[in-house]
Amino acid sequence: MKLSLPSSLLVRAAFVLAAAAGLVALVWWRGPEWGAVADAFTAVRWEWVVAAVGLNLLSVVVRSIAWRTVIAEALPPPPPRLPLVFSAFSVGLFANAVLPGRIGELARVAVLTRKLRLQRRADGTWAALIGTVFAHRLFDLVPTVGLILYVLITAKIPHWAAGSLVIVCVIGFGLFAFAVASARYQNQSVLEGLGPIRRLIEMSRFGLGVMHRPLPAAIAAFFQCLGWLCQFFAVYVAMRAFDIHAPLPAAGLVLLLMNVATLFPLWPGNIGLLQAVVALPLRSYGVAAAGAVAFGFGLQAIEASVGVGVGLIFLAREGLSFAMLRRMPDAGEAEVPEDEAEEVPSRDGDEARARARVSG
Repeated sequence: MKLSLPSSLLVRAAFVLAAAAGLVALVWWRGPEWGAVADAFTAVRWEWVVAAVGLNLLSVVVRSIAWRTVIAEALPPPPPRLPLVFSAFSVGLFANAVLPGRIGELARVAVLTRKLRLQRRADGTWAALIGTVFAHRLFDLVPTVGLILYVLITAKIPHWAAGSLVIVCVIGFGLFAFAVASARYQNQSVLEGLGPIRRLIEMSRFGLGVMHRPLPAAIAAFFQCLGWLCQFFAVYVAMRAFDIHAPLPAAGLVLLLMNVATLFPLWPGNIGLLQAVVALPLRSYGVAAAGAVAFGFGLQAIEASVGVGVGLIFLAREGLSFAMLRRMPDAGEAEVPEDEAEEVPSRDGDEARARARVSG
């Protein structure tokens, strides 16, 4: 039997390969002196690298707290414990770091859904968690707008970058408005009598429920802002590690453009594209091309070390494989066999029965 790939997949693969080939050719012919790039790594101050890694790890922790805040408004109580949310979030970061696309967003949903179903939580959790991921990402708009205003006032922004930031803001506000209009606070009664498809759609709208809850929304936005602040200082500290003494606004500009460059990953990490996006604005601050490119590679390694390192730990702890992450996770990936569910310690079941006796 002759196998054929979908035409959309072939077009996407051809586009990615062409873009990657063009970028490699551009970097090779117009890039810096690669010997000088290698020399820049010999002067790295590792104490600053350790500090940058620590700040990135702290950013992961507080952003997982923000996601748990969103989840608490989407699922019936009690909300999942922070260690479970942090574990799933870390696996998602690992998948985003090593695979193209945004596989990690679905991977963290699959991991957390699996855990919740081991605790015999209600059906529809997967759809609701998809909504929480969307809502969680939308809260990035708050620190993004603040950082854009900061760099517009203080930084030397290239003309090409200013247009990109405006486009990102417009798209972000449009998605935020859509989420607010689509959100529905979780209420099991509205699910009665619905078919399977409508039920999944309603459950995904429950994932956006935090948009209608001002206090939890403010808490989630606060922790997202705190996570971005940690990343902001991580970039600044990493610049010191590479002997780059540009001011704080330069670190803010680098952080913004780095996030724009990784918004739509065409290949793992968008390696090459990210280095160009990081290096070009630093040239406005008198940083040599070789040092700027070396910093781009170093910064990406620092960012990835947290996602890959912590993600691998939790991937092994969850008993999952890298091969699973290469598939598109869906609701079926989160299912667990009945015998595995029965192996869960009886403490959770005892607590559920105790709550039932109290309520009944």
